[in-house]
Amino acid sequence: MGELTQITKTQQTDQSLVFAVNGESFELFEVDPSTTLLEFLRSQTSFKSVKLGCGEGGCGACVVLLSKYDPVLDRVEDFTVSSCLTLLCSVNGCSITTAEGVGNSKDGFHPIQERFSGFHASQCGYCTPGMCVSLYSALVNAEKTNRPEPRPGFSKLTVSEAEKSIAGNLCRCTGYRPIADACKTFAADVDMEDLGCNSFWKKGESNEVKLSRLPAYNHNSRTCMFPEFLKKETKAAFNLASKGCHWYSPVSLEQLQSLLQLDDENDGTSTKIVVGNTGMGYYKELAHHKKYIDLRYIPELSIIKKDQTGIEIGAAVTISKAIEALKEKYEGGYTKEGKLVFKKLADHMERIATGFVRNSASIGGNLIMAQKKQFPSDIATILLSVDTMVDILTGQRHENITLEEFLGRPPLDSKSVLLGVKIPCWRSSRDISSKTDTKLLYETYRAAPRPIGNALPYLNAAFLAEVSLCKSSAGLVLNNCHLAFGAYGTNHSIRARKVEEFLSAKLLDVCVLYKAVKLLESIIIPEDGTSSPAYRSSLAVSFLFEFLSPLIDNLADISIFQHDGYNSGLLFNGSKINQNFDQFDQIKSSTLLSSAKQVIQLTEEFHPVGKPIIKAGATLQASGEAVYVDDIPSPRNCLHGAFIYSTEPLARVNSIKLKPLSSLDGLTAVISFKDIPGENIGAQTIFGPEPLYADELTQCAGQRIALVVADTQKNADMAANLAVIDYDKKNLEPILSVEEAFERCSFFEVPPFLYPEQVGDFSKGIAEADHQILSAEVKLGSQYYFYMETQTALAVPDEDNCMVVYSSSQCPEFAHDTIAKCLGVPAHNVRVITRRVGGGFGGKAIKAMPVSTACALAAYKLCRPVRMYVNRKTDMIMAGGRHPMKITYSVGFKTNGKITALKLDILIDAGMSVDISPIMPHNMLGSLKKYDWGALAFDIKVCKTNCPSRSAMRAPGEVQASFIAEAVIEHVASTLALEVDSVRSINLHKYESLELFFKTTAGEPLEYTLPSIWDKLSMSSSFYHRTETLKEFNRCNKWKKKGISLVPIVHEVMLRATPGKVSILCDGSIVVEVGGIELGQGLWTKVKQMTAYALSLIQCGGTEELLEKVRVIQADSLSLIQGGFTAGSTTSESSCAAVRLCCDILVDRLTALKERLVEQKGSITWETLILQAYQNSVNLSTNSLYVPDFSSMTYLNYGAAVSEAKINLLTGQTTILQTDIIYDCGLSLNPAVDLGQIEGAFVQGIGFFMLEEYPTNSNGLVVADGTWTYKIPTLDTTPKKFNVEILNSGHHKDRILSSKGNFWRATIDSSSFCSLCYKSSYKRSQETTSFMG
Repeated sequence: MGELTQITKTQQTDQSLVFAVNGESFELFEVDPSTTLLEFLRSQTSFKSVKLGCGEGGCGACVVLLSKYDPVLDRVEDFTVSSCLTLLCSVNGCSITTAEGVGNSKDGFHPIQERFSGFHASQCGYCTPGMCVSLYSALVNAEKTNRPEPRPGFSKLTVSEAEKSIAGNLCRCTGYRPIADACKTFAADVDMEDLGCNSFWKKGESNEVKLSRLPAYNHNSRTCMFPEFLKKETKAAFNLASKGCHWYSPVSLEQLQSLLQLDDENDGTSTKIVVGNTGMGYYKELAHHKKYIDLRYIPELSIIKKDQTGIEIGAAVTISKAIEALKEKYEGGYTKEGKLVFKKLADHMERIATGFVRNSASIGGNLIMAQKKQFPSDIATILLSVDTMVDILTGQRHENITLEEFLGRPPLDSKSVLLGVKIPCWRSSRDISSKTDTKLLYETYRAAPRPIGNALPYLNAAFLAEVSLCKSSAGLVLNNCHLAFGAYGTNHSIRARKVEEFLSAKLLDVCVLYKAVKLLESIIIPEDGTSSPAYRSSLAVSFLFEFLSPLIDNLADISIFQHDGYNSGLLFNGSKINQNFDQFDQIKSSTLLSSAKQVIQLTEEFHPVGKPIIKAGATLQASGEAVYVDDIPSPRNCLHGAFIYSTEPLARVNSIKLKPLSSLDGLTAVISFKDIPGENIGAQTIFGPEPLYADELTQCAGQRIALVVADTQKNADMAANLAVIDYDKKNLEPILSVEEAFERCSFFEVPPFLYPEQVGDFSKGIAEADHQILSAEVKLGSQYYFYMETQTALAVPDEDNCMVVYSSSQCPEFAHDTIAKCLGVPAHNVRVITRRVGGGFGGKAIKAMPVSTACALAAYKLCRPVRMYVNRKTDMIMAGGRHPMKITYSVGFKTNGKITALKLDILIDAGMSVDISPIMPHNMLGSLKKYDWGALAFDIKVCKTNCPSRSAMRAPGEVQASFIAEAVIEHVASTLALEVDSVRSINLHKYESLELFFKTTAGEPLEYTLPSIWDKLSMSSSFYHRTETLKEFNRCNKWKKKGISLVPIVHEVMLRATPGKVSILCDGSIVVEVGGIELGQGLWTKVKQMTAYALSLIQCGGTEELLEKVRVIQADSLSLIQGGFTAGSTTSESSCAAVRLCCDILVDRLTALKERLVEQKGSITWETLILQAYQNSVNLSTNSLYVPDFSSMTYLNYGAAVSEAKINLLTGQTTILQTDIIYDCGLSLNPAVDLGQIEGAFVQGIGFFMLEEYPTNSNGLVVADGTWTYKIPTLDTTPKKFNVEILNSGHHKDRILSSKGNFWRATIDSSSFCSLCYKSSYKRSQETTSFMG
């Protein structure tokens, strides 16, 4: 204790926390050590660009640039970090730069922000500030390199670096292509021809003109410099005490041991060891710690030491620093083999997590998590393979042991400290007696949902082998090897010792390899409960095969072991081995997106409608100044809410109790159904309500039971996590599958007017068939919305028993009515306001209502403002998502592939409440009828289960139906051994069959543009030529296959009534309100364009500049009623129609005045006309309700997509090589906006079919509840070539300026590749089954 007291004394001189944010100084004397940088920035500063997307470091929405000054080297180090994980106390002496600091509306936007806007790279905008900061960091660090001076207007960044700078940032809207293009504009080696649609230049202009029109960038300038005052504040360490909690920064091992000794006396339960705090993203903390110990100031833990024996890395060294050390040249010189090993280790580490996590996460922390908590570590596996040693200090005792021994020990106790690791420098040996050289081979492997990181592996491996030429016969001898495996569902990484011993000194041949594979199969066995156990085991075998097969002579003669390209004699020093071990390097250096092409057709007919203008508010989104609901400053005395939800699917709730912990100090109230003054209603549709809270009986796991209200969001979340619910499940049997629902006749009723009609006579059609497939089954799972902004609301009590609610909602009108019913007040006592939504995709429609209603109820009950930002885990558990379903089909068809009859039995899992589920049969049939099935019969049942209620998600039912249609086509083609695309072609509609299936919705023959789209896409994508080319590729390659598919899209569109209001102010500026909500889909932008066009018809001076005078304002449910839903891809269209009606009225009112003034003055400007109108009391404000005519209410939309993919049959890794899409947009209101929506929808479909798994446990409770377990597409999973053409067909004069809604249905286009990938997956299962015996 005496020594500890001395430590505290010597460090008490530094008791304040000093740092800067965007150049602004902050000095804090009291800080809760558990406070994150994100919490501080959002609650204590005006900088709201940092967004809470996940709280796990997995999305990039909260990324900031952290700058540190090194007084010894007199230089500033700049790197990105996740502010949601970074503890505030750890930024002492640092400068923080947010998106506002990069550039803003007051001081001027940075070229990054302007180029993001100009390349249409921001839609909902919630992720955009983090993207901009990530790119800014890459630019700053590129300028520090010794690379040649770039061309004027460019940086020292390369295209590959520009793309990878944002590879860890998630975006759910854009599809990434425009973001990558905006980033690449800064790269010195960019080909301007590869850059896509933007607002800066026109097609065909020279590179010089293009560059001149880009917002200027000077690579020598930097907008946010390291503050000089911070250089004087540099401290060796920092210690702080606050409300019984302490932050310590020991500067020696002795001080650290004293702190740990004291902690040991308290059982070690109250201390947290800190370096980067990134482990909190994976292991969520449910309680506060009393003591935090920062290890970064202890020299022994931060050391990087190199000598000829290897590299020593301290435990507190970050992964990024370790990568740099492994890549840097050593003046003393390493062996060739040592360099190879170090480079491979560094390359592998670059695929771990993301840059902004690697910048904080430490090598030691990663290994400790692997040793103590069974974290599936890549670092442990790759270091294990190279005989890494670890240094441990326990008291005064040093231990230097192998990493293998360290991992196998019991968890390290609190008194022991991992000091660092030593990675040896490898070298090849030489057999003196035979004078034979040996060659050292090393490779690492990783199979994960995403190629370059930000995803835990299914399995990782690293192999090191020493081989030499056999003296007695041709071939290679494997002298010895190290085979390390990890992350496959085991406690820690292991060495496959039995396989190593078996292979040692063996002459490599097919028989030896086969025996090694069989032996490995018996070793790599995932533990019970591990997902995809068979796949993980097969990966281990596949990786070993990939490593050893190139070393075996004449392997091509053995059919089950044939490997790509290795079919000639083995030359020890030849190109074959080098080719094998250089492949990964080639992948690493390649760009993520090779090229993209966008084709749009512009028209001047309705200027500025039809122009690809920048999305309204895009630059503000890029700077972080755009205000979302959670950015609204908290009113005084504001409280925060968090839901308590059920973990049982069907149970009586006896009681709710909260564990008595000190963290509940901020608790204010727990609100349940007993506190509701009106109806227990949390959401509603035309089909029925959903309760706000469960009453005595909970209906599903994830159902809301109560709301915890506390003084902060953190305290509310922690209190909700500490809730203990007493359930009674006696005599209650939940329904957790559609099969159980079918058996127990548990269905929701579908109104007759929504249930589609059968087409043709199925019995007759099946009788005409030459072949039949009977009772084939398809199952489709769910998908989570993963909007970047989770559900959020703020409710503020107002005078006279009124309530104002700010909601992130797609349908404020329905939320308004729901809140009024729940509170038991007249509707005019409630006002719901929505400015913008940070991503919706259907999830902010019905599912947003309970959040708004819960906040309003709590505010009403407590007479204080209440807000809630639902954490990602709770949001995922409660969201419901896309409808899972089971499909059974029978189909009859001719020998030529023409289908004569199709029958479908579909069971849809709707969950516990009706929501919008009764529309699913109608939606599904709209997409199913894309082909001429001859006769189409179906029985679709909407099942009521004890699962969270499912809701609309981007093209609800249509995505699934399109997949079903393609599955049937694929099945028929496979049965007949025909080319699938010939079966597709023969079953495409003629206009006559289109009329039969769709009746009046089919429109006129000229409107049926699918045949021309089909032919055009076949030609523009070189579909038939590529088909022949990939056949040749598949013949030549056994373990890699390519597939290509051309898929049509036909779907029904329905317009809805939508209100609008236009007011012209006295200075000529225009304010517009519409029922539609800006979700990122560019609705405001199109409305602005329509307003400018429609008012320009007054034809007076200055009307050509009206676009800049128009502002669209937030939706207010009392200001503009009957707003309805923003959904279905048609609200932009309808809102524009409503605005045009208003403008027509205003033009009519102004026409007589304008004519009089023209007679008097000869000409007149817009401003003069409006001023005169005010003076003459002309009513310059009007509203309207657009109600579509029956003739234009429903219509068909068409498109087609070609996708080519490649799959590695050994590992299952799939790459989408190219996608080509043509969409009929009629006359696009804004082709740039529509392009972004089409691309984004397609990529979201990639997620559904290829990446995103939304599993539940046996109770139906979602277990994929964060970014660690749920993987949406990232930049590295999108098509390498992505070409989109918007077709202006012009046959739509009855619609809004001939436009057509389309972009949400582009999700359906993703079925163009999913079917071929499933075929390849089937091929993989066949090949690997034979391969593994």
